[in-house]
Amino acid sequence: MQAGIFLMKMCLHVEGQDYDKSASSSTLHQWSQWQLLDSVLPTGGFAHSFGLEAAMQARIVSTPEDLRVYVIHVLENTASLLLPFVYAATKSPDAETWYKLDKMLDATLTNEVGRKASVAQGSALMRVAASVFSEVPSLKMMRISALGSGFVAFHHAPVFGLVCGLVGFDAKTTQKAYMFVTMRDVISAATRLNLVGPLAAAVLQHQIAGIAEDLVAKWMNRDVEEACQTCPLLDTVQGCHGYLFSRLFCS
Repeated sequence: MQAGIFLMKMCLHVEGQDYDKSASSSTLHQWSQWQLLDSVLPTGGFAHSFGLEAAMQARIVSTPEDLRVYVIHVLENTASLLLPFVYAATKSPDAETWYKLDKMLDATLTNEVGRKASVAQGSALMRVAASVFSEVPSLKMMRISALGSGFVAFHHAPVFGLVCGLVGFDAKTTQKAYMFVTMRDVISAATRLNLVGPLAAAVLQHQIAGIAEDLVAKWMNRDVEEACQTCPLLDTVQGCHGYLFSRLFCS
C-alpha cells in the first residue's frame, strides 16, 4: 500500500515537471485570460445591478421587453463612456497612464452611486488580479504603490484595461470582454430580481450579443476625450438607488 502511494506521488511529480517544461507562456496566458472573465472571480460585479433595481422600482422596467431595451441602453452607455478608458489602459498598461486615466474618470463620473460602484469593482479586481496573476509581478507592485499614494480611486474601467493588457489581451478583445462582462452582470441582476428566469436570461444574452458586437465596432478605439453618455436617463435612475427603501444590490 505504501509502495503504491509512493509510486503515485512520483508519477504526479514527474508529470508536473513535464507539464511545466512543455507549457508555453502564451498557452498559460490563455488560462489567465479565461479566468479573468470567469464569473467565479470574486470581483464584486454581482453586487451591482447597473441601476436596474431602481429602474424596476420606478416602473421604467417591468417586462422582459423593457429589460431588453434597458440592457441595450446600458451597453451603449458603457461603450460610449467607458470603452475609451479601457482602450487607453490596455494600449499603455503602465502605472503613469493608469493614474492619469483614473483621475480623468473620477472627474467624469457625476453620479455618486455609479462612482462608488466603479471604485468598489475596480478595487476588488485589482486586489484579486495582484494576488492571482503572480506571473505579472508589476500588478502587485502597482497596487501597493497606488495604495500608498492615496491618490488613486481604482475605477473599474482603467483597472480592467490595465489588467487585460498585462495578461496578454489585445485592445479589441479587451473592449469586447468589457462589454461581455457588463452584459453578463446586468442580465444576472435581472434574474436575481425575478424579472426573468435563468433560461430566458440566457436566451436574451445570446440575442443581444449581435447588438453588443455592433456597439463595440461603433465605439471602439476612441480617445478618452471622446467619452460621453448616450443615455443620461440611466445615470439619473442609478443615482436614485441610494434612496430606495429596500434594495438587494449596492447600485
